[in-house]
Formats: sequence, structure tokens, C-alpha cells
Amino acid sequence: MTKPTKFETLDRVKTPADLRTLDLAELPLLAADLRQYLIETISLTGGHLAPGLGTIELTVALHYLFNTPHDRLVWDIGHQAYPHKILTGRRDQLSSIRQYGGLSGFLKRTESEYDVFGAGHSSTSISAALGMAVAAARKNEDRDVVAIIGDGALTAGMAMEALFNAGDMDANLLVILNDNEMSISPNVGALSNYLARILSGRTYTSVREGSKTVLSTLPPVKDLARRWEEHMKGMVMPSTLFEELGFYYIGPINGHDLPTLTSTLSNLKAMKGPRFLHVITQKGKGYEPAEGNPCVFHGVSPFDSNTGKIEKKSVSKSYTSIFSDWLCDMAREDDRLIGITPAMREGSGLVEFSKEFPDRYYDVGIAEQHALTFAAGLACDGMKPVVAIYSTFLQRGYDQFIHDIAIQDLDVTFAIDRAGLVGADGATHAGIYDFSFLRCIPGIVIMAPSNEAECRNMLYTAYTHKGPASVRYPRGSGSGKLPTCEMKMLPIGKAEVARRGKRVAILAWGSLVDAAIDAGTELDATVINMRYVKPLDEVLLDELSHSHDMLVTVEENVVAGGAGSAVNEYLNARGILIRCVNLGLPDRFIHHGSQAQLLTQCGLDSTGIVSAISNLELNQPKRVVQ
Repeated sequence: MTKPTKFETLDRVKTPADLRTLDLAELPLLAADLRQYLIETISLTGGHLAPGLGTIELTVALHYLFNTPHDRLVWDIGHQAYPHKILTGRRDQLSSIRQYGGLSGFLKRTESEYDVFGAGHSSTSISAALGMAVAAARKNEDRDVVAIIGDGALTAGMAMEALFNAGDMDANLLVILNDNEMSISPNVGALSNYLARILSGRTYTSVREGSKTVLSTLPPVKDLARRWEEHMKGMVMPSTLFEELGFYYIGPINGHDLPTLTSTLSNLKAMKGPRFLHVITQKGKGYEPAEGNPCVFHGVSPFDSNTGKIEKKSVSKSYTSIFSDWLCDMAREDDRLIGITPAMREGSGLVEFSKEFPDRYYDVGIAEQHALTFAAGLACDGMKPVVAIYSTFLQRGYDQFIHDIAIQDLDVTFAIDRAGLVGADGATHAGIYDFSFLRCIPGIVIMAPSNEAECRNMLYTAYTHKGPASVRYPRGSGSGKLPTCEMKMLPIGKAEVARRGKRVAILAWGSLVDAAIDAGTELDATVINMRYVKPLDEVLLDELSHSHDMLVTVEENVVAGGAGSAVNEYLNARGILIRCVNLGLPDRFIHHGSQAQLLTQCGLDSTGIVSAISNLELNQPKRVVQ
């Protein structure tokens, strides 16, 4: 007899079709293998661990009961979908996740036919699944569509909009709420699981629907029966909201109890119309370090799988930390300061602020639109709101930026984190559009620091400025030029000459100033730390355009409509004839890899800048001075 392999059951499952050949009794064995494989693999690579550990049983049950990929599983973002990737033919590639050329950390339609909808931003699953359900109905296709959404994602207005619409349309859609906050854990147990099975079963459903038909001619009795049912169900489950939206609600049930999951899902699968299943899961389930600290293990760097000890890297102080320090310092000086984040307290650096100033800290949930208009309301009545937000998430509040803040010239400061390429998170999280979509808005100030010390001063400048102002800074750390405690006001719209050279002037913004200085040193070119995208330093532009043969703009933003475009527009409006070349991110989506790898790929490291300028100069005539 051969010795069984370490993952005996998982080794038999290459695809969901293989999974469906297993006996029900084997599913817990598969879940155990899947959990251990996920822990061991992510311990070596890093990635999102705790969310996936919490959805293992749910993932197994869904692929076991639904005929994927014909039936559609629409996962909300990808944090919870690592088990889904393993079970859909990508197990051997999991060690490459979030690495250059490897698997995406999110769902991606081009990666697998089982990834039916790609998403990196939350709260899109119900809308997308509703669209698929309507498409199936129009084509007369017998297809189940399931949306799996987390409790955090359900705080977004978009998710609620989709629920309102789906219930009103009577769509054939199953929504699964993956609730890992454990706020209603007392409802999870034998009684609740038993009721879920009964209420989702054919007998109960038939009686319920049949009774509605019989009682339809007796309105008072029908109304009494409906109220009785709601009262009885309301005693043990929070169903009222979703029932009122038009969904048939079941739950909450234990999301780690495979017999209950498979039984309940099987019953719901047999039903039609809008259905809502509420499951309770635990982030980090089955791995003690992640259970004890799910926030740390949500997105984790490599760690020791036996002890849970995380590898610590020697890194400089990050821009996020600089912002965190500044925010607390500024709040001590000005009690009008209000800190706002759309569900990104840790990522945006508001942990210390939330502890020291809890009465001035507001996490509004995954509600970027609300965050901005909430800030606008605060500013209207004399407060000084600071909105800490990722560049990629600011896109979701664009209308509110224009309509509610800019048009009214309200005093709101934006600390825009993760600007530029973000490495392993890839295209969905890249903050490479904010120069373009912000600079077209009248009356705002846009700044980009070249180092940590400048970042602190720019934050102070933005906060002191009367009106909307933004400071955008990259993920990670900069050159290591740390600030002093003193905060200095920078003159609005004034650039800094980093070095003087000949013929070529390199105009650089923010994160690429250091690379531009290295390139300028090699080429003996003038290098300008532009500091401001809006307003531009027009006086310096006039001087450079008359003293140099060529201007080269360098930015970690898309070229289209970016900072370089602003320079082009100024020169054209003034009738200044000088060659101006824009270096920036190309007109395509840039996928995951390290930030350094991606900048090299895009020609935005010092070597790439030197090469681009050298090639340009070959055909650049010297200026004739008259």
C-alpha cells in the first residue's frame, strides 16, 4: 500500500468537475487540505490570507452544487477568492500570485473562464450578477447566477442600489452575504441552522407559496399570515430588511458547517427569483495566528507557517506614516480638523489619529461618494476636514469632488495615498489617473512631493490653503529625507530647481524626481522638481523655454491629460515654440509586479529616462539664438 500524499483529497481535485465527483462526506477532508495548502503557499509568497481562510467551506459548497463555469459565481473583489483559484485549475500557479507575470491577486476574466467578472474595487458583485441574470433570461438560458459579497462591501451605496433594483425586477439571482464581523454570532447554532434548512426546503416553500394563492381572496387573513411569518422569522433572524427589498431571506447560518451549507444551498438552488443567504464566517478560520489578528493577516507578507511570525523587512518610513504623524500633529494645533476615511483606516494611516482623537475620526465605510459630501458639509460649517483616500478609490467620488466641493470652493484637504503604480495590486488599484481627472477641475491645488520632508510641508500647505487642495504620494517610502517637526508653508505654484544643466530641461513631478535627477546628472540636463501640477510655475516655464532646446516632462501618471499635458497646453496658449516631450505611463492597463519592475517596464526609471532623451536628442536641432 502506497503512503498517501499530504493533500490526498485535494490532489484528486484539479477542476470543479472533479470536485463534484466526491461524496458529501469527503468535502470536509477537501476543505482541510485546501486550508493547509493555502496557509503553506501564502506563507512563502505573501498575499491575502485571512479572507480566503474564511471562505473555504463556502467555496467548496458552491463549486460542488453549481455547474461552474456555466453557472456564474461572481465574487466581490478577490480577497476571498484564493480558494476559488485553487479549485479552478490554478493550484500549481498560486505560488506566483501577485508577482510579475504570475497570477493576479484579484479575479481576472483573461486568467480563467471561472473568473466571470474581474474586480479589485468592492461592492460590484450584485450589480454584475444582476446583469448576468437578466442576460440569461433574455437568451432563455438555464443558468444560475450567484453573487458573494462581504459585510464590509455591503456598506457601499452601489451594493444597496443593486439590491433595490434586483428585488424590484424579481430577478433570478442568489446573493450570499459573507458576514465575518461575528456581530450576530449568538444566532449561529443548531436552532438557526435547523430553521434555515426548514425555511429553504421544498415543503415549507410550497406551503408558503400555496398559502399565498389560497389566501389572496381574503386580504385581511393573507395580511395576518404574512405578519405572523415575519414575526416568527424576525425572532431568530434579521430578515426584515431584505424581505422588504423583495428577497427571500435565509440565515444566518454557520459558513463553516458544510452539511448545513450544502443542504441550504441545494434548497435555494431549486428556487427561483431573488434569494438572499446570510452566512457567518470567521476571517482566518483554522489558523490560530490569523484568527487572533485577522487585520494583519488580511494582506500579509511572507511568514513562518508554523508560528505565524511575519518576516520583517528593513524599510524607510513610508509616506503613509508621514501623513499619519502630520495628521496627529496638526490636530493638536487645530481642533477644527476632522479625519475621514472610506474604510481604509490602516491603509491610509489613521490608526493613531483614531486612538488619540476618536471624537474627530470618521470611518464612513466603503462609501467614497458619501465621504466627500460629508466632508463638504463639515466645511460648510467651519470644520477643516481631511479626507485620507487612495487615488484609485477617489475615482469613485469624482462627481462629489466637482459638484459638492469644487464648485462651492470648500476648504477640504485631500491626502491621496497609493498614487502611481502600486505593485502587486495591479491595474485595478493603480493610482495613475488623478493628475488627469483632477487638474481639469477649476480652482483646486494639486501637489506631488518628491520626498518625505516635502510631503509633510505640502500637507501643511494644503491644509492652510483656503479651498480644495490635494497632496498625492506613492505607496511605500521615498528617498528617506525625513521631515523635522516644523511645518513650513510652500509658496503656491512655485517649482524648485534641483540642478542646472544644458540644452534639455527635465520637468519632474513627485515620485520620479529622484530618477530625473540621476538622469539629468548623466546627461548634464537641468532638472526641475515641479511640485505643483496646478497651478504651474509659469514664470519658470517661460525662462526654461527660452534657455533650453527641449523640455521633457516626467510623471508617474498616464500621459493623456496629465501634468505634461498641462505644460503643453500652457506653451501652446502662449505661442512658445519649443519641443516638449511627455514621458509617463502608456495608454494601456499595467498589470501586477513590483513597483521597480513596472517603472522599468514603462521606461520611467533613470535608465529609461536617459535612453528616451538620448534618442530624442539625435534628431533635435540646436537652438539658433538671434
